[in-house]
Amino acid sequence: MVFIKKFIIGMIIASLAAGGAFVCWANYPLITQGPPIPFTILPGSGASAAGQQIAAAAGAPLQPLLFNLLVRATVSSSRIKAGSYELKPGTTPLRLLDQLVRGEFAQETLTIIEGWTFRQMRQAMELHQGLKHDTTDLTDQALMALIAPEFKKPEGLFFPDTYLFAKGSSDLQIYRQAHAMLMSHLAQQWDKRDPVLPYETPYQALIMASIVEKETGQASERGLIAGVFVNRLKVRMLLQTDPSVIYGMGDSYEGKIRKRDLETDTPYNTYTRSGLPPTPIALPGLQSLTAALAPAQTSSLYFVSRGNGTSQFSDNLPDHNRAVNQYQRSTP
Repeated sequence: MVFIKKFIIGMIIASLAAGGAFVCWANYPLITQGPPIPFTILPGSGASAAGQQIAAAAGAPLQPLLFNLLVRATVSSSRIKAGSYELKPGTTPLRLLDQLVRGEFAQETLTIIEGWTFRQMRQAMELHQGLKHDTTDLTDQALMALIAPEFKKPEGLFFPDTYLFAKGSSDLQIYRQAHAMLMSHLAQQWDKRDPVLPYETPYQALIMASIVEKETGQASERGLIAGVFVNRLKVRMLLQTDPSVIYGMGDSYEGKIRKRDLETDTPYNTYTRSGLPPTPIALPGLQSLTAALAPAQTSSLYFVSRGNGTSQFSDNLPDHNRAVNQYQRSTP
């Protein structure tokens, strides 16, 4: 009888000790330093499979059996969400399980730069290793049919910004998000526009914004640049903007625009054709959208670069010619 009592007491103590050790394990960081360890939980994985997949990740010090016990003691294994994750320093088994249940996937970022062409955006998307590339084999037209069928050309229709997404997300998700963001900003600026502006549609304002984006990197000048081009449209002057000519040249542009380029007619040559080009020429940022739809009130019809990132604005051709001589030809 004494032996049985001692055995029972011993089993209780052993159980308490084991339970205490298990609690300590569940609350102690799996790794304390070093870079995050990426791992993926496959669809349909239960507690045992999830633990094995984490343990199989390079350098992930997780005991699948203990993790299985932890899952079964706390949550249903069916609540573990499939996806790509990271095991970061300081993460305990309990915190790791919380990540899997909440679906706190490994985050990736993609930055789309203001002034990029859509071609540059596609290249950046295709090179991003954190994306699932579902659209690589699609033409621009086929891609737009999935995103916004009312538009045939994609240029200018995606908002330049930094996008945060779960690793392994479809690139189509980013395209749709960037397009929706652009259309939202454009609609907001269009609703606040001055009704006397020479645009018939928001798309025309978007074209103007893209020109402003490429004409200057100076935020303080965007409104004035837009004001000059708006003034030209109102009096039916040619826009004569080099960035649109360069865009129309495509791959033939070699870094320098020549006189013959200005004289060669293309749909984007604003030296040979009046009005706005047929599509945007780049991805405009919010400041350029704002400038196009709320341009500065100015009487200027001309501007020329001073060579230091700023521009000299002129109201008439004689003053403009003098500015060109001073800043471009280095003559008084």
